[in-house]
Amino acid sequence: MIVISAASGALGRLVIEHLVARVSPGRIVAAVRDPGRVADLAERGIQVRRGDYDDTASLRDAFKGAGRLLLISSPELDPARRVPQHLAAVKAARDVGVGAIAYTSVLGADTGDAGVAAAHHATEQAILDSGLPYTMLRNPFYGEAFVNEGLRAAVTAGELAGATGGRGLNTAFRADLAEAAANVLTGDGHLGLAYDLTGPLWTYPQLAEILAEVSRTPVAHREDPNSVAGPLAWLHGQVRAGALESQTEDLSLVLGRPATTLREAVVRALRP
Repeated sequence: MIVISAASGALGRLVIEHLVARVSPGRIVAAVRDPGRVADLAERGIQVRRGDYDDTASLRDAFKGAGRLLLISSPELDPARRVPQHLAAVKAARDVGVGAIAYTSVLGADTGDAGVAAAHHATEQAILDSGLPYTMLRNPFYGEAFVNEGLRAAVTAGELAGATGGRGLNTAFRADLAEAAANVLTGDGHLGLAYDLTGPLWTYPQLAEILAEVSRTPVAHREDPNSVAGPLAWLHGQVRAGALESQTEDLSLVLGRPATTLREAVVRALRP
């Protein structure tokens, strides 16, 4: 039995789509806070169980019989809430004897315990302490945060503004990360390993060049700290500081193919 926690989210649903192409739907369990949100999965023969990160008893029920568990990190960003949720999930997995756990962590969680990595660092340690066979899937920021339908506006304006200082981004796209997770859940040779899953490095000037090529419209890159606001401004600041330039071949290795390129992502984003 393969159990996917937080299965109603975008990543969980993509993982399930890969799994149903490989195993019987009856061997897949979608563990969700609200089963009503995944009635479509139940109609396809996938088992749906209530598994609420704030209800340890429900997690034990959801994880029973799992040979493999994909623990997708909670959408709760506050470590004060996220850490207890994750620790409860790890305890539930240990209590019911889950065969192996794969956890969607974040790059740097093995060496840092501050900021974005805080909850993931604590969760990785809890998994190690649990004695459960494991695979750490350390994900980068999603490429979709930067390469999305909003690029059409840049094509219209003839200009792509950003505040990255021309530094590299090691993002990966959600579809690739979901496929990698499905490969780990259904394949051998991944236990006891931690993968730093990054895509090919790219820059905003390169993105502007590819936008121009794909759209056949001149698109210039302009560095402007005032061009982004909110969470994206923080992200651009991280890029500018060089925090997103570490890169490995782990994603391509787990996928068994090259990770999605920037050009492929731009073509997809501009598709009508």
